[in-house]
Amino acid sequence: SRAAAPPGPPIYVDLAYLPGSWSARTVDEEFFRRVRSLCYVVSGDDHLKEGVLRPILDALLAGKHQWGTDTQVTLIPTFDSLVMHEWYQETHDRQQELGITVLGSNSTVAMQDETFPACKVEF
Repeated sequence: SRAAAPPGPPIYVDLAYLPGSWSARTVDEEFFRRVRSLCYVVSGDDHLKEGVLRPILDALLAGKHQWGTDTQVTLIPTFDSLVMHEWYQETHDRQQELGITVLGSNSTVAMQDETFPACKVEF
């Protein structure tokens, strides 16, 4: 079990990458209450992330609820996931209430011999 974070003011950033692999387990409601970002990037298409993805997404909703502001937040997944699709469908109304947009993209980028999905984020 981890120690509780010391009390303190939230941190505001434009873009935050959510940890992948084993570190993803540290992203909880308190993380989203304290790290307030305009955009959160969910990266790490691996079996470890898939196992903790739903609790992270639910923690985003719970943490954002505590902000008390109308700040719009964009969630940017970098991989396709059944868990993400299910969460999106099941919580869509709540996402709208909280001002959370999940950014999906059908765009692809070709670099050298590789093609991969991508999206453009502007500030």
